[in-house]
Amino acid sequence: MVRTASASVAAGPTLAVVAREAGVSVPTASKVVNGREDVAPETRRRVTEALDRLGYVRRPRFDAAKAPRLVDLVVHSLESSWSGAVLHGVEEAAHDAGLEVVVSAALIRSRVGRPERGWLDKLVARGSSGVLFNLAELSDSQYAWLEQHRIPFVMIDPVQEPPEGVVSVGASNWQGGLTATEHLLSLGHERVAVIAGHRRTMCSSARVAGYRSALASAGVRHRPEYVRHAGFDESAAHRRMLELLDLPEPPTAVFVCSDRMALGVYEALAERALRVPDDISVVGFDDLPEARWASPALTTVRQPLSEMAATALRSLLRLMDGHYPESTRTELSTRLVERSSTAAPHA
Repeated sequence: MVRTASASVAAGPTLAVVAREAGVSVPTASKVVNGREDVAPETRRRVTEALDRLGYVRRPRFDAAKAPRLVDLVVHSLESSWSGAVLHGVEEAAHDAGLEVVVSAALIRSRVGRPERGWLDKLVARGSSGVLFNLAELSDSQYAWLEQHRIPFVMIDPVQEPPEGVVSVGASNWQGGLTATEHLLSLGHERVAVIAGHRRTMCSSARVAGYRSALASAGVRHRPEYVRHAGFDESAAHRRMLELLDLPEPPTAVFVCSDRMALGVYEALAERALRVPDDISVVGFDDLPEARWASPALTTVRQPLSEMAATALRSLLRLMDGHYPESTRTELSTRLVERSSTAAPHA
């Protein structure tokens, strides 16, 4: 790991580019870079030639035994119970591994698109062994900076599809969206709407895809006007629900792609003197503490946030030890938690 705060952040060829040039997988290229013996001589030759031809900078190999037992956790925000669940999972796994955790509330980009030097310089200065990014959206130069400085990192629930070769951990969002919608359909609802998060985020897109797949499998007509986006914001979800209620044929049930947004939906329904679930059924997503505290208690899809975070830390430990996984994406199962916010529609 580089120890100077003045290290260059210039982007060079990534390991994924080298692997593509040599016609091998990223794990195989990683084995060659890290001096592993379990690579065929001809394969090793092709990778080595690609490394030299592309000018890949081979930094000194990361030595986890000599590095300080410290990792960074970069979270989107510290204000939500969502982040609290992630922090809890990281803390427990770090304690078991004898690691200390430094938590940063955000990774800010500079206006010229380069990594935020203040945060990156601090990362180098404190000598962290690796980084966990939660709900982070990194720039190309940030990915390149981390790789060129040989700093192991893992993405927890990345906002966008990460570049080839980046290790990430998430939940089975498509299956969760499917399960939530199938539950409402099984109760007899045919007018089922969805209030999603951001249009371009991986998790939101997958949940909406699961919703659409459930409708198609049940032979229920997909209504484009029933699909609304609220950016995971409670107030925006409140407005989207009012818009749905103002339709000529409003839904009798709604799948809301986060528990926080579901609270905004509850408020909108209360404003219109509509009861949950007597007048409209609601299903959330996440299974945060707020889901149990809501009145009525919210039926929701549980995604194992603490388990996702712990899995990510264990993956980071393996990277720190020089073991690159054959599969870079890990998805943990979601499941429906039935409470009191869903019922059959009125006749």
